[in-house]
Amino acid sequence: MSTIKIATFNINGIRSRLPILLDWLRRESPDVVCLQELKAADLAFPIDEIRDAGYGAIWQGQPSWNGVAILAKGMEPLEIRRGLPGFEKDSQSRYIEAAAHGVIVGCLYLPNGNPQPGPKFDYKLAWFEKLIEHAESLYSSGHPVVLAGDYNVVPTDEDIYNTRSWLKDALLQPESRECFQRLLAQGWTDALRTCFPDEPIYTFWDYFRKHWETNSGLRIDHLLLNAETSTRLERAGVDHWPRNEPHPSDHAPTWVELEMGE
Repeated sequence: MSTIKIATFNINGIRSRLPILLDWLRRESPDVVCLQELKAADLAFPIDEIRDAGYGAIWQGQPSWNGVAILAKGMEPLEIRRGLPGFEKDSQSRYIEAAAHGVIVGCLYLPNGNPQPGPKFDYKLAWFEKLIEHAESLYSSGHPVVLAGDYNVVPTDEDIYNTRSWLKDALLQPESRECFQRLLAQGWTDALRTCFPDEPIYTFWDYFRKHWETNSGLRIDHLLLNAETSTRLERAGVDHWPRNEPHPSDHAPTWVELEMGE
């Protein structure tokens, strides 16, 4: 029986974090990788270095902000779409979808939404609504699907070290959480929480107040599995070591391993 490892990693600047990314690809050898916050124009995407590491890639860049990519080990991902249906006029690069290694993978970077209330929070909720609509068709596609990325939502108070200093943040607002719960209600399996039902597990530690050193983290990077994929779930986890490297992203790679048969 064969397994594949699918990971999501908010790289927070692919050019400045490229050595960490390449080292992680070499050491952990994921089969499919969803990247967010490339912060690079299309022409600045380091495709030569990524191909030298053994990966094909598709990407949608944007100078200075946003940007998403899907990497696949030993193959070129088959692109399905860029951007969310019904949101084609969105100028921000936040969603890309491809097939690779027998799985449909949606890579997303959901808007942060701060400050709230205000237009940025309204944009977050509008984007979330389009994601929910598209996710419903993905869920019922009959194919194995993983919807992975930085959702910028802390689903519950169990997914944050302490809510006190975050109560006004868009990541914890009832509207953000309600959208995430409506997404799950379609039938999606939250892989990381399924594998770690009763213990704190985080994917993001900001750069301030020694939050990394004190493990004062948030869980905002999620891998959601549809019914065809959830039955294949073997393991999930967080690769903490890249967060401890010099000049790291404030996120750590988060992953699932799926049993794919012979």
